[in-house]
Amino acid sequence: MGGIYAVACGRRLIFCPPVINSGRVLAVRPLPSGGEAYVRAPGRGVIMWSTASRPVFRRYVGAVVVGVALAATSGCTVPIDAVAGISVTGDGHLLGVMMVCGHQIEGATLYVDSADVDKTVTVGSWTADRPLTPGLATWTLDSPAAGWTATESLAPLTTKTTYALYGWTKDNSWSSSSVSFTLADRDRLTPGKVRYNSVSDNGDDSAITVSMAEFRTRACQNM
Repeated sequence: MGGIYAVACGRRLIFCPPVINSGRVLAVRPLPSGGEAYVRAPGRGVIMWSTASRPVFRRYVGAVVVGVALAATSGCTVPIDAVAGISVTGDGHLLGVMMVCGHQIEGATLYVDSADVDKTVTVGSWTADRPLTPGLATWTLDSPAAGWTATESLAPLTTKTTYALYGWTKDNSWSSSSVSFTLADRDRLTPGKVRYNSVSDNGDDSAITVSMAEFRTRACQNM
């Protein structure tokens, strides 16, 4: 993936090259406001990359070395303090599941999960009527849900495509970890079970499926 990256530090952007954590870019995330994307790298929370102003970024190539030094010392990222998951209802509807660990989440986006920014397409987006505070929240993704507004209704999902769901705040102050899935993963779920990405003690994450009660208990560990 080309271009110049910027670490988001509130309203300030620190420019740095695309080699982050040995180049291990996990996902490109569309921002709620559009025009930009998140790139998540292991151990660095969420990194912001603008897709709307690449020419502007190129003007800062001379400052890249300074940007890298600042990014390495500041740890300036969008903090992850919630965990996203998916489940299904008894009548087969796809559920978004969000465990907020300590602050708040205001909405969620479902997108095509790809390291190629040109293939990262939002397929659904929802805003909570009130910010989600610490605790568990669920809502249907493919039908109207009380307390939620579909700012972009869910598009039809297709086989052999990987999707990811994550939560955000409007000012990019907090976000959730994301959960990736295919239609086959969804079809293996049963009511009361949650698929989410669990983080191990050494920082590695992997998708697991647990009961809703276990998700509530375990999700915020190792955040």
